[in-house]
Amino acid sequence: MPAGLRSNIPANAVHLCIDMQRMFVEDTPWQAPWAERVLPQVITLCAARPERICFTRFVPADAPGQGRGTWQSYWERWSDMTLTELGGDMVDLALSLQAFTPPAKVLDKRVYSPWVGTDLDAALQRGSVNTLIVSGAETDVCVLAAVLGAVDLGYRVIVATDAVCSSSDETHDYLLRLYQSRYGHQVETAEIEEIIQAWAPE
Repeated sequence: MPAGLRSNIPANAVHLCIDMQRMFVEDTPWQAPWAERVLPQVITLCAARPERICFTRFVPADAPGQGRGTWQSYWERWSDMTLTELGGDMVDLALSLQAFTPPAKVLDKRVYSPWVGTDLDAALQRGSVNTLIVSGAETDVCVLAAVLGAVDLGYRVIVATDAVCSSSDETHDYLLRLYQSRYGHQVETAEIEEIIQAWAPE
C-alpha cells in the first residue's frame, strides 16, 4: 500500500515518542548518529500537541548480569551501559525534549517494547485512544517493538518517517519499506507535515 495517511487523525491520538534519550543522542556506545539530526522534526511534532505526548525511556539494568534469560548476558556484553557505569542522567530525555514534560507523560521500560511490564495499553484504553503516532529511536529495535505491539493490540499506527532514526541506515530504510509492503493495512507512514495537518484540533 502507498505511503501516506488514509484518513484524518482523531484529536485524542497519542504521540508515542520512543527512547529519544541522552544516551542515544549524546556520545555513548549507543549513540545513534541520526538521532540528533531528526531531533528538529521530533520537536516540531511534539510542539504541535505537547499534551498528547507519551515519551518512553529505555532504562538499563543497574549492573551487569541482571535481567531475565538472555538479558543477563546482554547486560554483561553492555556492562558500560548499565546504570552504575553510565549514570542515571543519561537515561533522561534529550535536553531539547525535557521542556515538554509536563504536560507530556514519561513511561519507563526495561525492555524494547513499551507494552511489556507497563500499564500503557490500560492507560490508552481509559482515554479511549485508538490511534498512535510513533517517532523516535531506533527504527529497527525499540520503534519496531512499539509498532508491532500496537498492531497486535489493534491500534491504528502511524509512523512519522522523518522523525524516526537508527544507527543502521540499511535496516532503517528496510523497515520503512516493510511497514508499507507487509504491514500496510495496519501501519501508515507519513512525514510530520502531513501528520500535523491531518490531526484534528481538540
